[in-house]
Amino acid sequence: MKSDKDIYILGIESSCDETACSIVKNGREIVSNIIASQADFHEEYGGVVPELASRMHVDAVYPCIEDALKKADMTLEDVDAVAVTYGPGLVGALLVGLSAAKGICAATGLPLVGVNHLHGHICANYLSFPELEPPFLCLCVSGGNTQIVEVKSYTELNIIAKTRDDAAGEAIDKIARVIGLGYPGGPKMDRAGQGGDVTKYTFATAHLADSLDFSFSGIKTSALNLINGIKMKGEEIDIKDFTASYQHHLATILAKNTMKASNMTGIKKVCLAGGVSANSFLREVFDIESKKRGIELFYPKLGLCTDNAAMIASAGYFEYINGTRHGLDLNAVPSLKL
Repeated sequence: MKSDKDIYILGIESSCDETACSIVKNGREIVSNIIASQADFHEEYGGVVPELASRMHVDAVYPCIEDALKKADMTLEDVDAVAVTYGPGLVGALLVGLSAAKGICAATGLPLVGVNHLHGHICANYLSFPELEPPFLCLCVSGGNTQIVEVKSYTELNIIAKTRDDAAGEAIDKIARVIGLGYPGGPKMDRAGQGGDVTKYTFATAHLADSLDFSFSGIKTSALNLINGIKMKGEEIDIKDFTASYQHHLATILAKNTMKASNMTGIKKVCLAGGVSANSFLREVFDIESKKRGIELFYPKLGLCTDNAAMIASAGYFEYINGTRHGLDLNAVPSLKL
């Protein structure tokens, strides 16, 4: 899917606690990528405070846009369209980026392209692997979503499995808080488990008959019961082994269902996407299982796994050349589905 001329998309992302702006060429080449993270601020509260996040986005969004243009040595006149996340996410946070994008489009006449945040995460793989083309399977795994998606084309996506309850990232974050690691739970759990024995602790596994869907609420409860049982005996939890075992257990479940999906569909290309795709235990398990089955595996560079605007600009490019245009009445949809 190509155009006769180079197309530059200005991407804006503000769905949670990262204010980001990026310029991407032809959906695959990052020209500039600016991220203003709020993680250190929200760490004091043990999680994202939506109202405070929205206010911080207001302060950061236009400086991020200016920095992205400056780093690219471009002006808005050099841009072909503006792509912006309009869901899913925190409604107040989404509205900040959306308002900024609509303001630019109203002032310049540039086309507005609304992007699904989850589609953006999938497209992060195109930025890391410019040669990657659909069809492929993608495991989208984050704090709010866990899905296996059949990527039929750049804009045609089909969900073939999802979580019945908690997302994998939420299951990690919850246990991170319980054992005192705090926020952000994902990277802290990953670091804590390095060098740990992945077989030291065992956890319950949900079995969903004749389904590729996931369920993580039982696993989380199993971990909580194990922690409480150890404390009641007056014993100490081995944090390194516990976090290693827990993350390896989750990774094994994610890989098992994804490999089943590959076998079912006959698709031998698999991608990872979303914040949890940065997890080293997940990557290691997928590396092993994909090699066993002759599956081609892709996952984004670490800096593109978490929220960023380059992935939004990439998704926006493919939507743009597919004819997608949105009016200035586009609203935020916090529970937007893929």
